[in-house]
Amino acid sequence: MSYSLRRLSTREPDFQRQLAQLLATDTAATEDVQQTVREIIQAVRTRGDAALVEYTNRFDHRNIVAASELEQRDVAASRARVDPAVQGALEAAAARIRTYHAHQQQPSWDYTDPDGSVLGQQVTPLDRAGIYVPGGKAAYPSSVLMNAIPAKLAGVGEVIMVVPAPHGLIDPVVLCAADIAGVDRVFSIGGAQAVAALAYGTDTVPAVDKIVGPGNIYVATAKAQVFGKVGIDMIAGPSEILIVCDGSTDPDWIAMDLFSQAEHDEQAQALLISPDAAFLSRVAASIERLLPTLERAAIIAAALTQRGALIEVRDLDEAVGLVNQIAPEHLELSVADPRALLPLIRHAGAIFLGRYVAEALGDYCAGPNHVLPTAGTARFSSPLGVYDFQKRTSIIELSPRAASELGRLAGTLARAEGLTAHARSAEYRIMPGEVDGEDVGRGAY
Repeated sequence: MSYSLRRLSTREPDFQRQLAQLLATDTAATEDVQQTVREIIQAVRTRGDAALVEYTNRFDHRNIVAASELEQRDVAASRARVDPAVQGALEAAAARIRTYHAHQQQPSWDYTDPDGSVLGQQVTPLDRAGIYVPGGKAAYPSSVLMNAIPAKLAGVGEVIMVVPAPHGLIDPVVLCAADIAGVDRVFSIGGAQAVAALAYGTDTVPAVDKIVGPGNIYVATAKAQVFGKVGIDMIAGPSEILIVCDGSTDPDWIAMDLFSQAEHDEQAQALLISPDAAFLSRVAASIERLLPTLERAAIIAAALTQRGALIEVRDLDEAVGLVNQIAPEHLELSVADPRALLPLIRHAGAIFLGRYVAEALGDYCAGPNHVLPTAGTARFSSPLGVYDFQKRTSIIELSPRAASELGRLAGTLARAEGLTAHARSAEYRIMPGEVDGEDVGRGAY
Protein backbone atom coordinates (compact mmCIF):
# COMPACT_ATOMS: atom_id res chain seq x y z
CA MET A 1 0.00 0.00 0.00
CA SER A 2 1.17 3.55 -0.58
CA TYR A 3 1.54 6.21 2.06
CA SER A 4 3.38 9.45 2.58
CA LEU A 5 4.81 10.38 6.00
CA ARG A 6 5.70 14.01 6.64
CA ARG A 7 9.20 15.01 7.79
CA LEU A 8 9.13 18.34 9.61
CA SER A 9 11.78 20.38 11.39
CA THR A 10 11.43 23.17 13.90
CA ARG A 11 14.25 24.92 12.02
CA GLU A 12 11.95 25.50 9.05
CA PRO A 13 10.62 29.08 9.02
CA ASP A 14 7.04 27.97 8.46
CA PHE A 15 7.13 25.08 10.93
CA GLN A 16 4.31 26.44 13.12
CA ARG A 17 2.03 26.78 10.09
CA GLN A 18 2.79 23.21 9.06
CA LEU A 19 2.20 21.97 12.61
CA ALA A 20 -1.13 23.78 12.80
CA GLN A 21 -2.25 22.13 9.57
CA LEU A 22 -1.14 18.74 10.90
CA LEU A 23 -3.03 19.12 14.17
CA ALA A 24 -6.18 20.52 12.60
CA THR A 25 -9.06 18.08 12.63
CA ASP A 26 -12.73 18.64 12.02
CA THR A 27 -14.62 16.18 14.18
CA ALA A 28 -17.85 18.17 14.15
CA ALA A 29 -20.82 16.33 12.75
CA THR A 30 -22.32 17.53 9.50
CA GLU A 31 -25.72 19.18 9.59
CA ASP A 32 -27.20 16.01 8.08
CA VAL A 33 -25.85 13.95 10.97
CA GLN A 34 -26.98 16.58 13.49
CA GLN A 35 -30.50 16.60 12.05
CA THR A 36 -30.73 12.79 11.90
CA VAL A 37 -29.68 12.54 15.53
CA ARG A 38 -32.14 15.24 16.59
CA GLU A 39 -34.95 13.31 14.93
CA ILE A 40 -33.92 10.04 16.58
CA ILE A 41 -33.72 11.64 20.02
CA GLN A 42 -37.09 13.33 19.63
CA ALA A 43 -38.69 10.10 18.46
CA VAL A 44 -37.36 8.19 21.47
CA ARG A 45 -38.46 10.98 23.81
CA THR A 46 -42.00 10.97 22.46
CA ARG A 47 -42.55 7.33 21.46
CA GLY A 48 -40.22 5.56 23.84
CA ASP A 49 -39.73 1.84 23.31
CA ALA A 50 -41.63 1.84 20.01
CA ALA A 51 -39.08 4.21 18.45
CA LEU A 52 -36.20 2.36 20.10
CA VAL A 53 -37.33 -0.93 18.57
CA GLU A 54 -37.94 0.67 15.17
CA TYR A 55 -34.43 2.19 14.94
CA THR A 56 -32.75 -0.92 16.35
CA ASN A 57 -34.41 -3.13 13.75
CA ARG A 58 -33.53 -0.70 10.96
CA PHE A 59 -29.90 0.00 11.81
CA ASP A 60 -28.85 -3.33 13.33
CA HIS A 61 -30.78 -5.58 10.93
CA ARG A 62 -32.84 -7.19 13.65
CA ASN A 63 -36.44 -8.22 14.12
CA ILE A 64 -37.18 -7.53 17.78
CA VAL A 65 -40.58 -6.51 19.16
CA ALA A 66 -39.36 -5.03 22.45
CA ALA A 67 -36.21 -3.35 23.76
CA SER A 68 -33.91 -6.26 24.50
CA GLU A 69 -32.49 -6.64 27.99
CA LEU A 70 -30.19 -9.57 28.58
CA GLU A 71 -30.81 -11.75 31.59
CA GLN A 72 -28.02 -11.59 34.14
CA ARG A 73 -27.62 -15.35 33.96
CA ASP A 74 -27.01 -15.05 30.21
CA VAL A 75 -24.37 -12.39 30.79
CA ALA A 76 -22.67 -14.61 33.37
CA ALA A 77 -22.97 -17.65 31.10
CA SER A 78 -20.97 -15.81 28.42
CA ARG A 79 -17.83 -16.76 30.36
CA ALA A 80 -18.23 -20.35 29.16
CA ARG A 81 -17.98 -19.15 25.54
CA VAL A 82 -14.75 -17.21 26.08
CA ASP A 83 -11.27 -18.65 25.72
CA PRO A 84 -9.97 -19.25 29.28
CA ALA A 85 -6.78 -17.36 28.45
CA VAL A 86 -8.81 -14.31 27.37
CA GLN A 87 -11.02 -14.55 30.44
CA GLY A 88 -7.95 -14.76 32.65
CA ALA A 89 -6.43 -11.73 30.95
CA LEU A 90 -9.65 -9.75 31.48
CA GLU A 91 -9.71 -10.67 35.16
CA ALA A 92 -6.05 -9.73 35.62
CA ALA A 93 -6.58 -6.42 33.84
CA ALA A 94 -9.70 -5.74 35.91
CA ALA A 95 -7.77 -6.34 39.12
CA ARG A 96 -5.10 -3.82 38.10
CA ILE A 97 -7.72 -1.27 37.03
CA ARG A 98 -9.53 -1.65 40.37
CA THR A 99 -6.32 -1.24 42.36
CA TYR A 100 -5.35 1.92 40.49
CA HIS A 101 -8.76 3.55 40.63
CA ALA A 102 -9.26 2.70 44.30
CA HIS A 103 -6.63 5.36 45.01
CA GLN A 104 -8.95 7.97 43.48
CA GLN A 105 -11.68 7.44 46.07
CA GLN A 106 -12.18 10.53 48.20
CA PRO A 107 -14.12 10.73 51.47
CA SER A 108 -16.40 13.53 52.54
CA TRP A 109 -14.65 16.10 54.73
CA ASP A 110 -15.29 19.07 56.98
CA TYR A 111 -13.48 21.45 59.32
CA THR A 112 -14.49 23.82 62.11
CA ASP A 113 -13.58 27.50 62.04
CA PRO A 114 -12.56 29.29 65.25
CA ASP A 115 -16.00 30.96 65.24
CA GLY A 116 -17.72 27.58 65.38
CA SER A 117 -18.64 27.37 61.69
CA VAL A 118 -18.55 23.87 60.24
CA LEU A 119 -17.71 23.88 56.53
CA GLY A 120 -17.16 20.88 54.33
CA GLN A 121 -17.95 18.79 51.33
CA GLN A 122 -20.15 15.72 51.05
CA VAL A 123 -19.10 13.26 48.34
CA THR A 124 -21.90 11.09 46.97
CA PRO A 125 -22.09 8.72 43.99
CA LEU A 126 -24.43 9.07 41.05
CA ASP A 127 -27.61 7.04 41.34
CA ARG A 128 -27.29 5.50 37.88
CA ALA A 129 -24.70 5.59 35.10
CA GLY A 130 -24.97 4.46 31.48
CA ILE A 131 -22.06 2.89 29.62
CA TYR A 132 -22.04 2.83 25.83
CA VAL A 133 -19.95 0.01 24.35
CA PRO A 134 -19.36 -0.15 20.58
CA GLY A 135 -20.41 -3.37 18.92
CA GLY A 136 -20.23 -2.77 15.19
CA LYS A 137 -16.90 -3.11 13.38
CA ALA A 138 -15.02 -4.27 16.48
CA ALA A 139 -15.60 -5.40 20.05
CA TYR A 140 -14.05 -3.49 22.93
CA PRO A 141 -14.15 -5.46 26.20
CA SER A 142 -11.37 -3.20 27.50
CA SER A 143 -13.79 -0.28 27.20
CA VAL A 144 -16.25 -2.11 29.43
CA LEU A 145 -13.64 -2.51 32.16
CA MET A 146 -12.36 1.06 31.92
CA ASN A 147 -15.84 2.59 32.17
CA ALA A 148 -17.65 0.25 34.53
CA ILE A 149 -14.99 -0.38 37.18
CA PRO A 150 -14.53 3.30 38.20
CA ALA A 151 -18.32 3.67 38.33
CA LYS A 152 -18.66 0.69 40.67
CA LEU A 153 -15.79 1.90 42.85
CA ALA A 154 -17.47 5.30 43.07
CA GLY A 155 -20.52 3.59 44.53
CA VAL A 156 -22.90 4.18 41.62
CA GLY A 157 -26.19 2.53 42.51
CA GLU A 158 -26.81 0.97 39.12
CA VAL A 159 -24.57 0.65 36.06
CA ILE A 160 -26.49 0.18 32.81
CA MET A 161 -24.63 -1.00 29.71
CA VAL A 162 -25.89 -0.64 26.15
CA VAL A 163 -24.19 -2.44 23.29
CA PRO A 164 -25.44 -2.82 19.71
CA ALA A 165 -26.04 -6.34 18.46
CA PRO A 166 -25.89 -6.32 14.64
CA HIS A 167 -27.94 -9.23 13.33
CA GLY A 168 -28.64 -10.10 16.97
CA LEU A 169 -25.02 -10.95 17.79
CA ILE A 170 -22.87 -9.66 20.67
CA ASP A 171 -19.29 -10.73 21.16
CA PRO A 172 -19.27 -12.95 24.28
CA VAL A 173 -15.97 -11.37 25.34
CA VAL A 174 -17.80 -8.07 25.82
CA LEU A 175 -20.42 -9.75 27.98
CA CYS A 176 -17.72 -11.57 29.92
CA ALA A 177 -16.07 -8.20 30.63
CA ALA A 178 -19.42 -6.81 31.79
CA ASP A 179 -19.80 -9.69 34.24
CA ILE A 180 -16.25 -9.22 35.54
CA ALA A 181 -16.74 -5.46 35.93
CA GLY A 182 -20.02 -5.85 37.82
CA VAL A 183 -22.37 -4.23 35.29
CA ASP A 184 -25.91 -4.41 36.69
CA ARG A 185 -28.03 -4.46 33.51
CA VAL A 186 -27.23 -4.96 29.82
CA PHE A 187 -29.39 -3.88 26.87
CA SER A 188 -28.61 -4.99 23.32
CA ILE A 189 -29.25 -1.62 21.72
CA GLY A 190 -26.91 0.94 20.22
CA GLY A 191 -26.61 4.10 18.19
CA ALA A 192 -28.13 7.49 18.89
CA GLN A 193 -31.35 5.74 19.92
CA ALA A 194 -29.58 4.01 22.81
CA VAL A 195 -28.10 7.31 23.97
CA ALA A 196 -31.56 8.91 23.84
CA ALA A 197 -33.06 6.03 25.82
CA LEU A 198 -30.39 6.38 28.51
CA ALA A 199 -30.88 10.14 28.69
CA TYR A 200 -34.67 10.29 28.78
CA GLY A 201 -35.68 6.77 29.77
CA THR A 202 -38.37 4.55 28.26
CA ASP A 203 -40.73 2.02 29.80
CA THR A 204 -37.93 -0.54 29.48
CA VAL A 205 -34.67 1.40 29.69
CA PRO A 206 -34.16 3.47 32.83
CA ALA A 207 -32.91 7.04 32.58
CA VAL A 208 -29.38 7.55 33.88
CA ASP A 209 -27.51 10.50 35.35
CA LYS A 210 -24.41 10.26 33.19
CA ILE A 211 -23.45 8.55 29.91
CA VAL A 212 -19.87 7.47 29.24
CA GLY A 213 -18.11 5.43 26.60
CA PRO A 214 -16.98 5.75 22.97
CA GLY A 215 -19.02 5.44 19.81
CA ASN A 216 -19.28 6.51 16.18
CA ILE A 217 -20.17 10.00 14.98
CA TYR A 218 -23.89 9.41 15.60
CA VAL A 219 -23.25 8.29 19.17
CA ALA A 220 -20.88 11.20 19.83
CA THR A 221 -23.38 13.66 18.37
CA ALA A 222 -26.19 12.19 20.44
CA LYS A 223 -24.11 12.53 23.61
CA ALA A 224 -23.46 16.18 22.77
CA GLN A 225 -27.16 16.82 22.15
CA VAL A 226 -28.38 15.21 25.40
CA PHE A 227 -25.70 16.91 27.51
CA GLY A 228 -27.46 19.04 30.08
CA LYS A 229 -30.23 16.52 30.55
CA VAL A 230 -27.51 14.11 31.62
CA GLY A 231 -23.79 14.38 32.17
CA ILE A 232 -21.32 12.91 29.68
CA ASP A 233 -17.67 12.01 29.93
CA MET A 234 -16.36 13.85 26.86
CA ILE A 235 -16.69 14.16 23.10
CA ALA A 236 -13.62 12.20 22.08
CA GLY A 237 -11.81 12.78 18.83
CA PRO A 238 -9.54 10.37 16.94
CA SER A 239 -6.84 8.51 18.88
CA GLU A 240 -3.44 10.18 19.25
CA ILE A 241 0.08 9.20 20.20
CA LEU A 242 3.08 11.49 20.53
CA ILE A 243 6.48 9.92 21.15
CA VAL A 244 9.54 11.87 22.29
CA CYS A 245 12.68 9.82 21.69
CA ASP A 246 16.34 10.65 22.22
CA GLY A 247 17.39 8.29 19.43
CA SER A 248 18.46 5.30 21.50
CA THR A 249 15.29 3.18 21.49
CA ASP A 250 14.93 0.32 19.01
CA PRO A 251 13.36 1.97 15.92
CA ASP A 252 11.14 -1.09 15.39
CA TRP A 253 9.63 -0.51 18.84
CA ILE A 254 8.90 3.10 18.03
CA ALA A 255 7.40 2.26 14.62
CA MET A 256 5.06 -0.28 16.17
CA ASP A 257 4.06 2.13 18.94
CA LEU A 258 3.09 4.63 16.24
CA PHE A 259 1.11 1.91 14.46
CA SER A 260 -0.72 0.99 17.67
CA GLN A 261 -2.74 4.19 17.55
CA ALA A 262 -2.77 4.71 13.79
CA GLU A 263 -4.60 1.39 13.36
CA HIS A 264 -7.67 2.73 15.20
CA ASP A 265 -8.93 4.69 12.20
CA GLU A 266 -7.83 6.80 9.28
CA GLN A 267 -8.09 10.02 11.31
CA ALA A 268 -5.83 8.82 14.15
CA GLN A 269 -2.65 10.79 14.75
CA ALA A 270 0.84 9.34 15.25
CA LEU A 271 3.74 11.75 15.82
CA LEU A 272 7.40 11.17 16.64
CA ILE A 273 9.65 13.97 17.93
CA SER A 274 13.43 13.57 18.16
CA PRO A 275 16.55 15.73 18.01
CA ASP A 276 18.29 12.90 16.12
CA ALA A 277 17.62 13.19 12.37
CA ALA A 278 19.37 9.90 11.64
CA PHE A 279 17.13 8.13 14.13
CA LEU A 280 14.03 9.56 12.45
CA SER A 281 15.29 8.03 9.21
CA ARG A 282 15.79 4.65 10.89
CA VAL A 283 12.22 4.77 12.20
CA ALA A 284 10.99 5.64 8.71
CA ALA A 285 12.79 2.54 7.42
CA SER A 286 11.18 0.41 10.14
CA ILE A 287 7.78 1.75 9.18
CA GLU A 288 8.40 0.87 5.55
CA ARG A 289 9.43 -2.69 6.46
CA LEU A 290 6.89 -3.48 9.19
CA LEU A 291 3.73 -1.87 7.84
CA PRO A 292 2.97 -4.57 5.22
CA THR A 293 2.98 -7.22 7.97
CA LEU A 294 -0.09 -5.81 9.71
CA GLU A 295 -3.74 -6.73 9.14
CA ARG A 296 -4.85 -3.10 9.35
CA ALA A 297 -2.05 -1.79 7.14
CA ALA A 298 -4.39 0.17 4.87
CA ILE A 299 -5.92 2.06 7.82
CA ILE A 300 -2.46 2.76 9.27
CA ALA A 301 -1.16 3.98 5.92
CA ALA A 302 -4.09 6.38 5.57
CA ALA A 303 -3.62 7.70 9.11
CA LEU A 304 0.11 8.23 8.64
CA THR A 305 -0.47 10.01 5.35
CA GLN A 306 -3.21 12.30 6.65
CA ARG A 307 -2.05 13.10 10.17
CA GLY A 308 1.31 11.44 10.88
CA ALA A 309 4.74 13.08 11.04
CA LEU A 310 8.35 12.67 12.06
CA ILE A 311 9.49 15.95 13.64
CA GLU A 312 13.11 16.97 14.17
CA VAL A 313 13.77 19.34 17.07
CA ARG A 314 16.95 21.08 18.27
CA ASP A 315 16.94 19.36 21.68
CA LEU A 316 14.69 17.72 24.26
CA ASP A 317 13.82 21.09 25.80
CA GLU A 318 12.29 22.14 22.50
CA ALA A 319 10.53 18.76 22.34
CA VAL A 320 8.89 19.45 25.72
CA GLY A 321 7.66 22.79 24.44
CA LEU A 322 5.99 21.05 21.50
CA VAL A 323 4.43 18.46 23.81
CA ASN A 324 2.77 21.18 25.87
CA GLN A 325 1.60 22.93 22.71
CA ILE A 326 0.10 19.76 21.25
CA ALA A 327 -1.33 18.40 24.56
CA PRO A 328 -1.51 14.81 23.26
CA GLU A 329 -3.82 12.05 24.39
CA HIS A 330 -0.93 9.58 24.84
CA LEU A 331 2.66 10.69 25.40
CA GLU A 332 5.62 8.31 25.40
CA LEU A 333 8.86 9.71 26.85
CA SER A 334 11.22 7.17 25.32
CA VAL A 335 14.42 8.75 26.66
CA ALA A 336 17.27 7.87 29.01
CA ASP A 337 15.91 9.91 31.94
CA PRO A 338 12.16 10.39 31.51
CA ARG A 339 11.75 11.45 35.15
CA ALA A 340 13.80 14.57 34.41
CA LEU A 341 11.28 15.62 31.76
CA LEU A 342 8.14 14.68 33.70
CA PRO A 343 7.89 17.87 35.82
CA LEU A 344 8.11 19.93 32.63
CA ILE A 345 5.07 18.27 31.02
CA ARG A 346 1.94 20.28 31.73
CA HIS A 347 -0.50 18.92 29.15
CA ALA A 348 -1.02 15.24 28.31
CA GLY A 349 -3.74 12.69 28.88
CA ALA A 350 -1.42 9.87 29.93
CA ILE A 351 2.38 9.79 30.13
CA PHE A 352 4.42 6.63 29.58
CA LEU A 353 7.89 6.84 31.08
CA GLY A 354 10.89 5.06 29.58
CA ARG A 355 11.71 2.82 26.68
CA TYR A 356 9.90 -0.28 27.93
CA VAL A 357 6.40 1.13 28.41
CA ALA A 358 4.37 0.64 25.24
CA GLU A 359 1.25 2.80 25.08
CA ALA A 360 -0.76 -0.34 24.33
CA LEU A 361 -0.23 -1.46 27.94
CA GLY A 362 -2.21 1.58 29.02
CA ASP A 363 -5.02 0.66 26.67
CA TYR A 364 -5.54 -2.71 28.33
CA CYS A 365 -3.96 -3.60 31.60
CA ALA A 366 -1.50 -1.15 33.19
CA GLY A 367 -4.23 0.17 35.48
CA PRO A 368 -4.86 3.86 34.65
CA ASN A 369 -7.91 4.64 32.55
CA HIS A 370 -7.68 4.60 28.77
CA VAL A 371 -10.55 7.09 28.36
CA LEU A 372 -8.44 10.20 27.80
CA PRO A 373 -8.81 13.77 26.51
CA THR A 374 -8.03 14.21 22.82
CA ALA A 375 -7.59 17.05 20.30
CA GLY A 376 -5.66 19.26 22.71
CA THR A 377 -8.29 19.08 25.45
CA ALA A 378 -5.68 17.70 27.86
CA ARG A 379 -5.01 21.41 28.46
CA PHE A 380 -8.12 21.51 30.63
CA SER A 381 -9.49 18.01 31.16
CA SER A 382 -8.47 14.72 32.74
CA PRO A 383 -8.74 10.96 32.21
CA LEU A 384 -11.97 9.24 33.20
CA GLY A 385 -11.94 8.23 36.84
CA VAL A 386 -13.88 7.49 39.99
CA TYR A 387 -14.42 11.23 40.44
CA ASP A 388 -16.46 11.33 37.22
CA PHE A 389 -19.14 9.22 38.88
CA GLN A 390 -19.41 11.25 42.07
CA LYS A 391 -20.87 14.59 43.03
CA ARG A 392 -19.49 17.00 45.58
CA THR A 393 -21.95 18.97 47.68
CA SER A 394 -20.92 21.93 49.83
CA ILE A 395 -21.86 21.79 53.54
CA ILE A 396 -22.29 24.96 55.64
CA GLU A 397 -23.27 24.94 59.33
CA LEU A 398 -22.99 28.13 61.39
CA SER A 399 -23.21 28.91 65.07
CA PRO A 400 -25.51 31.81 66.01
CA ARG A 401 -22.49 34.08 66.54
CA ALA A 402 -20.92 33.10 63.20
CA ALA A 403 -24.24 33.67 61.42
CA SER A 404 -24.41 37.11 62.98
CA GLU A 405 -20.90 38.08 61.99
CA LEU A 406 -21.22 36.74 58.45
CA GLY A 407 -24.64 38.35 58.13
CA ARG A 408 -23.07 41.79 58.43
CA LEU A 409 -20.42 40.90 55.84
CA ALA A 410 -22.94 39.39 53.40
CA GLY A 411 -25.30 42.31 53.88
CA THR A 412 -22.61 44.81 52.94
CA LEU A 413 -21.68 42.86 49.80
CA ALA A 414 -25.30 42.22 48.77
CA ARG A 415 -26.23 45.87 49.07
CA ALA A 416 -23.19 46.75 46.97
CA GLU A 417 -24.70 44.53 44.28
CA GLY A 418 -28.14 46.07 44.66
CA LEU A 419 -29.70 42.82 45.97
CA THR A 420 -31.69 44.00 48.96
CA ALA A 421 -33.49 40.72 49.62
CA HIS A 422 -30.14 38.94 49.80
CA ALA A 423 -28.93 41.53 52.29
CA ARG A 424 -32.00 41.42 54.53
CA SER A 425 -32.11 37.61 54.44
CA ALA A 426 -28.55 37.52 55.78
CA GLU A 427 -29.11 40.37 58.21
CA TYR A 428 -32.19 38.77 59.79
CA ARG A 429 -29.76 36.36 61.48
CA ILE A 430 -27.71 39.16 63.06
CA MET A 431 -27.97 39.34 66.83
CA PRO A 432 -30.14 42.29 67.92
CA GLY A 433 -28.50 45.57 66.99
CA GLU A 434 -28.40 48.34 64.43
CA VAL A 435 -27.34 47.99 60.77
CA ASP A 436 -27.51 51.30 58.89
CA GLY A 437 -30.11 52.53 61.35
CA GLU A 438 -32.43 49.55 60.78
CA ASP A 439 -33.26 47.08 63.53
CA VAL A 440 -32.51 43.74 61.86
CA GLY A 441 -32.20 41.39 64.83
CA ARG A 442 -34.74 38.55 64.64
CA GLY A 443 -35.80 35.33 66.20
CA ALA A 444 -34.12 33.49 69.05
CA TYR A 445 -31.48 36.16 69.62
